[in-house]
This record gives sequence, C-alpha cells and structure tokens, in this order.
Amino acid sequence: MKYIRDRIRAILALDDPPDKLALAFSLGIFVAFTPTIGLHTLSCLFFAWTFRVSKMVTLTGSFINNPWTIVPLYGFCLWFGIKITGSSVALPHIVWNEIGFSNAYLILKPFLWPFIAGTLVLGVAASVVSYFLFYWAATRFRKIQKP
Repeated sequence: MKYIRDRIRAILALDDPPDKLALAFSLGIFVAFTPTIGLHTLSCLFFAWTFRVSKMVTLTGSFINNPWTIVPLYGFCLWFGIKITGSSVALPHIVWNEIGFSNAYLILKPFLWPFIAGTLVLGVAASVVSYFLFYWAATRFRKIQKP
C-alpha cells in the first residue's frame, strides 16, 4: 500500500499542469476498460502521444486492469453491455476439451457486441469520473505542498 501511495504522490508532484495530469490518467482509465486485450500498452502510448500528455501517467491509469482485476472488470462490463443492448444471450454450455478456434468464435460471437458496448460505455464513464477526481487530487496536493 505504501508503494501505491508513493507512486501517486510522485505522479501528483510532476511539473505538468493538473488538467494535463488528469487527462493523462483518465485516458489510461479509458484504455483499461477497452476490449483491446493485449494492446493496452500500445493504446496508452498512442493516446499519450496524440494528446501530448505524460506516458507514465497514462500507463499508470491503465494498470487498474491487471491479472487480479481483469475478470471482475470485464465480467461487469459484459453484464452491463448485455443490459444496455437488450441482448438475450445466456451463458453457453461449453465443453472445454472439445473447443477449438472456430468453435470459440461461434460460441462467443453473441457476446461480442454486448462486451464492446459495455466496455466502451463504462470506460467513458470511468474516464470522465477519474478526470475530475484526479484533477481535484492534483490541485489539492499542490495547495498542500506550497510553502
């Protein structure tokens, strides 16, 4: 926990203006929710370059999606996506020892649109909320640090 607190303080102490720090962090949060599994680092670097914000802060924001959080995060996004798209898909019965690439595609195809919709909608919402929270934290931190 001390490591995380020190990491956040180091980010808040960067010379960038609070709005740029908040934008960088919120872009990372958005990327963490996106369905581009395996491409998060490249996505973060692309967004940081595009918006001219800190790569380190953007990558840090994306680390909320990690091996310990990926299943609950994406599971909730899929559930939410099913609800907002009005999809009637149910959990499939999968015989794991008989599954191949073509079978996996056919079984998972009905879940693709709800998954994409859920991750993008929740990603945008989490990104907006994190922008304002991080902006508030950065400005508060700077007021406390002023001599």
